[in-house]
Amino acid sequence: MAGEMSLTHRAPHKVLSEAELEEVAQRKPPTKPSLYGCLRKTRCSSSTAKSLLFRFLPFLRWLPRYPIKDWLLGDIVSGFSVGIMHLPQGLAYALLAGLPPVTGLYSSFYPVFLYFFFGTSRHNSVEVLVPTFGSLPTLYLFSGPFAVISVMIGSLTDSLLPSENFLESVNGSNATVNEELRDAARVELVATITVLTGIFQVALGLLQFGFVVTYLSDPLVRGYTTASSVHVLVSQLKNVFGVSQGEHSGPLSLFVTVIDLFKKLPDTNVGTLVTALIAMVAILIVKELNHKFAAKLPMPIPIELITIIVSTGISYGVNLNDKFGISVVGNIPSGLKPPVAPKISYFGQVAGNAFAIAVVGYAICISLGKIFALKHGYKVDSNQELIALGLSNFLGGFFQCFAISCSMSRSLVQESTGGNSQVAGVIASLVILVTILKIGELFRDLPKAILAAIIIVNLKGMFKQFSDLSTLWKSNRVDLLVWIVTFVATLLLNLDIGLAVSVAFGLLTVIFRTQLPHYSILGRVSDTDVYRDVMEYE
Repeated sequence: MAGEMSLTHRAPHKVLSEAELEEVAQRKPPTKPSLYGCLRKTRCSSSTAKSLLFRFLPFLRWLPRYPIKDWLLGDIVSGFSVGIMHLPQGLAYALLAGLPPVTGLYSSFYPVFLYFFFGTSRHNSVEVLVPTFGSLPTLYLFSGPFAVISVMIGSLTDSLLPSENFLESVNGSNATVNEELRDAARVELVATITVLTGIFQVALGLLQFGFVVTYLSDPLVRGYTTASSVHVLVSQLKNVFGVSQGEHSGPLSLFVTVIDLFKKLPDTNVGTLVTALIAMVAILIVKELNHKFAAKLPMPIPIELITIIVSTGISYGVNLNDKFGISVVGNIPSGLKPPVAPKISYFGQVAGNAFAIAVVGYAICISLGKIFALKHGYKVDSNQELIALGLSNFLGGFFQCFAISCSMSRSLVQESTGGNSQVAGVIASLVILVTILKIGELFRDLPKAILAAIIIVNLKGMFKQFSDLSTLWKSNRVDLLVWIVTFVATLLLNLDIGLAVSVAFGLLTVIFRTQLPHYSILGRVSDTDVYRDVMEYE
């Protein structure tokens, strides 16, 4: 900078000492509220009770003002579209969690239906203020089974209830797994985990602990979900190649599974591999067409459902299971089952895992909420979202559901097909209900390779998060380090330990940034309004 610069500072006001300030200003005497005043504040008046009721049951606030003529048709179309997506994804994510397929249908019905009553509305995480209808909210987040949560549950069922525990001898020599006993035990375990997950989420919400999500930064969440997607991919390769694998858990289990898979490649079932590849190619092509022509299509082509229907028909007609050894999902019982209390004896074993699932599910939901908040301009109430998710999980656990979160793909479909409120969720849950009651048993011949193909194709969006590396390299190296450490720790140490290490490292970076901030003393350049660092400029 040309010319000589001088730094000046002028204080036009008189500087007072503490004693002089006490003389000039009159300090207010401290007031101590009376016991009666404290008790009066705790009194539950009718207005307070009404406010609490509307807070915990948000649909009571917006449903009476629901504009039927303007929103109902869009919600019906949207709900039907999302319900069609729920069907194949529910079946697939049950496979991912190591559970019978019907539990995926239960998890696509009960929590989604319950979310209508407890789900976020006005003054919560999925509120959109719509001028046309005053304070009536538009809702975009859609709850249901989620791949990352499912694989966390699957790793837990594999470690606590491995198939080896259910071996039964046949003819005194060969041993086979009693799948009926194994599945019943795993459903009981997962239902307990889901109830405990809901308890943690509701408790955190009531205690106003929604702020904890601030310690789960976007790089941490995205690094964790990306690594979890690798776990999901590896877990489904056995269904793609049609080989049987042992169940591994703990640190480095991912690499042990991959090594085991390579050893089994000579035993690949060609029919299973071809089925999976054809399904993946077809689903990928149609999904790309859906994306390219989204503006022209009234609703996305339900390629996943079409693939399931066609493959089930071919499997039944050709008898793929008997002739080619292609594994199928088997019996899917119709009808709803009565509620069953969780097995309390499991609580001590799964408390830590349930807490991790509660935090991850909540963090994913809030992360999606932030995306829609930026897009549509609504506010986020993290505590109400915790309570809504927690109640859906808590009550769903009594009906053999596994833990849920919010789904980006289903939320986007709801938005793009004209969905405006959680009425769309009710319609979607009714589609699943009809399937459970009347149609589910028709899918007994569905090849597991098809479900694996659906899961793998839906990981495409997660793997796109690798592009974060270049973005963070240019913007913030510390956030880049958080992403990499989270990703590597989750790959090496498995999902639960990886999450703990990631959160601990994230907190260390917060402490580092707090204790070593970049600061400078600014001085005004003479005869200008420009301020610069006095250590860098003369």
